[in-house]
Amino acid sequence: MRRQLIDAGPSMPGRQIFDKAALEKAFAELGKRAQAAGKTIEISIYGGSALILTFDQRPNTRDVDGVFEKDKEFVRAMAIDLANEYGWDHGWLNDGVKGWLSVVDSQPEAKALFKSYPSESEPGLQVSLAKPEYLFAMKCRAMRTDAASSDIDDIKLLAGQLGLTNSEDALALVAKFYPHNVLEPKTKFGLEEIFSYIDWGRKR
Repeated sequence: MRRQLIDAGPSMPGRQIFDKAALEKAFAELGKRAQAAGKTIEISIYGGSALILTFDQRPNTRDVDGVFEKDKEFVRAMAIDLANEYGWDHGWLNDGVKGWLSVVDSQPEAKALFKSYPSESEPGLQVSLAKPEYLFAMKCRAMRTDAASSDIDDIKLLAGQLGLTNSEDALALVAKFYPHNVLEPKTKFGLEEIFSYIDWGRKR
């Protein structure tokens, strides 16, 4: 029988919506199953999921950007089992974000341990989150401007949280994670437009 963790609309693959509570429950399930198998797995979380868990201001996300280097087949198998049980897309936990990782991804300034599941005393899953500065840089590098993307709204949210008020400071922060030669022109132009809009809004 298919169980339901979250209110994801019609029960069909690809329609899952993860808010903070649903993310916590999904991680708790992964941790419980890993612990039962005698494993402690580590997953680094990026993108919208990291924003939700860090600030609790982004309402939801449709998938989880996660990177796991050890026990890959075990993690993938568990993720598919959960997808089958809860009616999620099989790619609900995916590592597509790997192409956007910085060379300093493994350094302390990039990520921090968030929580262990199902409990700190008996961990089966340890979740690390990309720090806000790193999330901002990643969002700027990947910046999509189509209507279906939340990148611009996420960049504005992060800029506010980080106290960034102009594109020069924003680009300087991005450069701490990505050298200028890997940034596309859209990053510079996009940030100039975003911060000109933010500045206009402050002056109204």
